[in-house]
Amino acid sequence: QVQLVESGGGLVQAGGSLRLSCAASGRTFSTYAMGWFRQAPGKEREFVAAISRGGGSTYYADSVKGRFTISRDNAKNTVNLQMNSLKPEDTAVYYCAATTTIPVTNKRSYDYWGQGTQVSVSS
Repeated sequence: QVQLVESGGGLVQAGGSLRLSCAASGRTFSTYAMGWFRQAPGKEREFVAAISRGGGSTYYADSVKGRFTISRDNAKNTVNLQMNSLKPEDTAVYYCAATTTIPVTNKRSYDYWGQGTQVSVSS
């Protein structure tokens, strides 16, 4: 069992940056690949980024590639999402999730989810 708690959301102007963090409970964090997803009002939850168990492989949605960076610290049981050059279309609730299956880009692969953190980008 893994419990996930996100933090770091907020309101930022277009072009600005935010850093989201996800803290995981339990001693098995390093056995999970981790992902970030987002859901805007009236839209499906969509994949944003994912990172392998050891951190050696990362995956990004085309819409955020080059602007967002996912990282993890297995010693601290945390996964982060650095978001730069934010756009109004990045506005959504962002969720951290954990999985032991593939593909890591598919939300249906994920077993555990955080409660989400709101990111709002003004134009």
